[in-house]
Amino acid sequence: MRFLEKTDALEQLPGRPIAPGEAFTFRCHSGLACFNRCCRNLNLFLNPFDAARLRRRLSVSSEVFLEQYADVVLRPENHFPEVMLKMADDTEASCVFLTAEGCAVYSDRPGTCRAFPMEYGVQYDAATSAGAAVHFFRPPPFCLGERADAVWTPETWAADQEAEAYHRMTLAWAKAKGLFQQNPWGAEGPSGRRGRMAFMAAYNIDRFREFVLDSSFLKRFKVQPETVKQIRAGRDEAVLEMGFAWIAFSVWGVPTRLFKPKR
Repeated sequence: MRFLEKTDALEQLPGRPIAPGEAFTFRCHSGLACFNRCCRNLNLFLNPFDAARLRRRLSVSSEVFLEQYADVVLRPENHFPEVMLKMADDTEASCVFLTAEGCAVYSDRPGTCRAFPMEYGVQYDAATSAGAAVHFFRPPPFCLGERADAVWTPETWAADQEAEAYHRMTLAWAKAKGLFQQNPWGAEGPSGRRGRMAFMAAYNIDRFREFVLDSSFLKRFKVQPETVKQIRAGRDEAVLEMGFAWIAFSVWGVPTRLFKPKR
């Protein structure tokens, strides 16, 4: 996923910008000589929803997933850590979920994999905190899938790949992460107490759910009953939406419809 400024010229970025409703051709299948080649030599960034879905698929906690399957990196120009999927220790840096038959976690594969050969991005307006989805058609040079006669638009491709929830949660995450164009941490840095709390709210969905339900949170904040119900039921989207709202509120003071302090 690309995070773009409103002023970025899309036509100057890698890939061909695809407008809503615009057609492209693509079909991937095991008969292609390049099958699974796109699952190697990867730098695969995981959004919070990606991590939540994978940890559920693997039947592990968020903490175990982050420790065993992810690398947490903080680039100098960023003020919030990024999470990358660990690759296999082989000569091709293959995805750890790649098998001879294909993806072992296909139904829970990350949003980047679902979008391929499209690249999904968010064009962010810092002045209004608004984010708009943008799409690029960007198959790698070795890809043979674009020679197919199957015709798609961004909308029909997203529906076919069951990517709508991923796109929706990506936009929600982009709104929260876009706030970190400035450094809010001061001398303590992102590894301080507030930074660790914010990272937990985004990527440790199990611990954040416990924080909402088992701490004094519900005594200190008035939360929409339906939201509490969905969080108790373990609905990942509801927990993450609360987490993103908590980050915006606790770090930046941005009010939210999901909860408000009790008087």
